[in-house]
Amino acid sequence: MAQREFPLRMVAWELTRNCNLNCIHCRAAASQGPHKGELDTSECKKIFDDIASFSSPTIILTGGEPLLRDDIFEIIDYGSAKGLRLVMAINGTLLDREKALRLKQAGIRRISISLDGKDKEKHDRFRGVEGSFDAVMHASSILTEVGLDFQINTTVTGLNAYDLEEIKGLVKNIGASAWHVFMLVPVGRGEGFKGKELGAEEYERCLEWLYSIEERKELEIKVTCAPHYYRIVKERGGVPASAGCLAGKSFMFISHRGIAQPCGYLEIPSGNVMEEGVKRVWEDSHIFKQLRDLRAYKGKCSRCRYLSICGGCRARAYETAGDFLHEEPYCSYKT
Repeated sequence: MAQREFPLRMVAWELTRNCNLNCIHCRAAASQGPHKGELDTSECKKIFDDIASFSSPTIILTGGEPLLRDDIFEIIDYGSAKGLRLVMAINGTLLDREKALRLKQAGIRRISISLDGKDKEKHDRFRGVEGSFDAVMHASSILTEVGLDFQINTTVTGLNAYDLEEIKGLVKNIGASAWHVFMLVPVGRGEGFKGKELGAEEYERCLEWLYSIEERKELEIKVTCAPHYYRIVKERGGVPASAGCLAGKSFMFISHRGIAQPCGYLEIPSGNVMEEGVKRVWEDSHIFKQLRDLRAYKGKCSRCRYLSICGGCRARAYETAGDFLHEEPYCSYKT
């Protein structure tokens, strides 16, 4: 019953917490490893086997920086051979033409690279390493040359919220297929933004601006970690492309140690996929079942007419109230 009602459509898989950057908002507080307990090659293959046995989701291979794994191409080859749709999140610093071609040949469908500043100074400050902006520009040119589809991810904070117009221009100029805009969830090193986030009204204005871009079809855009965006879409007469927060409903996160979470930002262990198997965790996790029961939601979310197409960000609720079923703290909508 659970599988029929809540098919697994997307998995974000943290292949490593090893990273060569020091991003100030990083949910994983990723850094140079080694990190204990990281899944080895055979364990990664077992997870692919488990997933392919009951589902066919898009799998986001992420980190840390997944290109730091010596076995990354063996892992990708295996997942592709299972018929799974694989995409990959990198920071751009380690990409060269040879690696880009290997990624394309191995079956990676799309690459995502983060761009969080309108220029070198702002992006490098955000990423914590000088030269990271130039690396993004170089990586985008390589991906364009080899014909590997890529998108740009941007995390919105008080540091760049008023630079989004310029960032959007960069996204278009470098030839990205899409712009995925993430609204900050203050976990990991992102906890340093607590008390410095955009207020609810500022978030609302930002989301309205993003929808104006989508309305004009100026750029393929996806807003993430802001489920109330889909309330704005509905209010403006649009058709929401998503059902708001997907954590535990059609989306699951797997850590570098094989621990399942509803999403990467909601750091609540929800099962061990190495011990229980992916299918059993997805169908039987008590945490996932709670998230799927909208009747259990609290505060103004429980009374909201848009609950079924929004649901509020469960990770922000958890970080601010200590309860992932509490109301979304960054929503200005009056129920």
